[in-house]
Amino acid sequence: EKPDMSKFLVEDIRNFSIIAHVDHGKSTLADRLLELTGTIDKTKNNKQVLDKLQVERERGITVKAQTASLFYSFQGKQYLLNLIDTPGHVDFSYEVSRSLSACQGVLLVVDANEGIQAQTVANFFLAFEAQLTVIPVINKIDLKNADPDMVEKQIEKVFDIPSDECIKISAKLGTNVESVLQAVIERIPPPKVHRKNPLRALVFDSTFDQYRGVIANVALFDGVVSKGDKIVSAHNQKTYEVNEVGVLNPNEKSTHKLYAGQVGYLIAGMKDVTEAQIGDTLYLHNHPVEPLPGFKSAKPMVFAGMYPVDQSEYNNLKSAIEKLTLNDSSVTVHRDSSLALGAGWRLGFLGLLHMEVFNQRLEQEYNAAVILTTPTVPYKAVLSSAKLIKEYRQKEITIINPAQFPDKPKVTEYLEPIVLGTIITPDEYTGKIMMLCQARRAVQQNMMFIDQSRVMLKYLFPLNEIVVDFYDSLKSLSSGYASFDYEDAGYQTAELVKMDILLNGNIVEELVTIVHKDKAHTVGKTICERLKDTLPRQLFEIAIQAAIGSKIVARETVKPYRKNVLAKCYGGDITRKMKLLKRQAEGKKRMRKIGNIEVPKDAFIKVLKTQTNK
Repeated sequence: EKPDMSKFLVEDIRNFSIIAHVDHGKSTLADRLLELTGTIDKTKNNKQVLDKLQVERERGITVKAQTASLFYSFQGKQYLLNLIDTPGHVDFSYEVSRSLSACQGVLLVVDANEGIQAQTVANFFLAFEAQLTVIPVINKIDLKNADPDMVEKQIEKVFDIPSDECIKISAKLGTNVESVLQAVIERIPPPKVHRKNPLRALVFDSTFDQYRGVIANVALFDGVVSKGDKIVSAHNQKTYEVNEVGVLNPNEKSTHKLYAGQVGYLIAGMKDVTEAQIGDTLYLHNHPVEPLPGFKSAKPMVFAGMYPVDQSEYNNLKSAIEKLTLNDSSVTVHRDSSLALGAGWRLGFLGLLHMEVFNQRLEQEYNAAVILTTPTVPYKAVLSSAKLIKEYRQKEITIINPAQFPDKPKVTEYLEPIVLGTIITPDEYTGKIMMLCQARRAVQQNMMFIDQSRVMLKYLFPLNEIVVDFYDSLKSLSSGYASFDYEDAGYQTAELVKMDILLNGNIVEELVTIVHKDKAHTVGKTICERLKDTLPRQLFEIAIQAAIGSKIVARETVKPYRKNVLAKCYGGDITRKMKLLKRQAEGKKRMRKIGNIEVPKDAFIKVLKTQTNK
């Protein structure tokens, strides 16, 4: 039976998101809300109901924002509540900002045990900038060490929200969750939309189904859409016929029509993954409208090369990446190739966890095995001569592949990306964390006590210093109590150098890296040591060197296999032994000149992966 969506007037609709720091109980609260409204049956197996991806269930985190429409009766009136459960990790903040575009209010969930964390602050300001109603919810009040009164004071001090507006709940036990639904109805305003105007629908998410094509998640700002309507995409001006519309409850449930103010899905026979652009506006054929603002495109923070393990799998991997980037539009893709690894792509991600999750989803959902190279950040170079500016067609070029890093004579200055990092930590770890930040070339901006025992530090970091292992170091220094969040803060001038890795004098392009001048020796030594451990021994000596221009900054040697030429010499004249050793050394020298070092692919994979996890 298809639900009749026309009975929900605009004033009876509430669109809201749940936002919070990692592991503060967003998905658990979403499960309880689904149970309370009768959307799902109440069973013990209801854990992470909206987390549908395998990677989400394995890691216990939310990666994709998920939508669910709830039907709820309050004071004799039937309401339609459209809930969006969002990720909490900094790498997926683009999912959060996109979800907020379809909402009028948010539930800001804070753990009663841990209090305000870095991502809580970042997500609050996303909602605040979007001018949404914020309802603070203090979760996990059933825990032994929970201190909801302390968290109330923190919320009042940091966010300027009166403590009497906070709702104290336990999502796990279901304590007081009903008052959250009442607050949503009473405090969050209905959407400001017009049903009599022509259709205007915003595509805020999309997935690809191999049988039905593109399934677009839409928020209707004006008008009505029904099966059989002819709609036009503002992005590519193509016309489609609507095959199916419906709501997510939390699984797809088709309806006759969708009305302005409602959030649902739409299938319109889009067969090509490039046709459904996130942020696109859909409107009725012959009724053109002003397109909606859409979304600011995501800015990649980390770039990595991705290559198929076997080149015969190139086309299959290409298709898999296209389908996955439709579902995860924050990934940027550029074609790339390498002498050792063949044809592939240079992909841009929002962070290291984002890169790992994307790789895991490729393996699980598309059965694709890939090689990922060392993650790098996008640098810039300001060109010095008019001839070069004419060649590149711009004065400032962006470098996402270290192999294309221009030499110093061509450039007036190099620029590296910087981020404004927020660290919230118990005050006993402040000294250690400050030393860690100074070792990463960070500059302190601010320090503030948010209560008697917790400090909020703000630092400007070079992005390449935090992208690989800063988070792990921070967690181990603070016994897991510190939290970290960062946002883009532009570029700054830096002394950068391109470091080549040489094997017997030949450059290995895949291991070229860009480093700060002060850290060149340390990084070079680490890479040389790793290569020494992974390269197989040959009949001749292999010199592994890290070089900046013509200057060698680090070296390791892989010893050759040798025959014991002195085995038959018992006593006798020393010159006989010297002659034998000299002949052996000359042979090895000649062999080294003509010997071709074939670096096995698995050696590359080991070095590149260990560099990622250092």
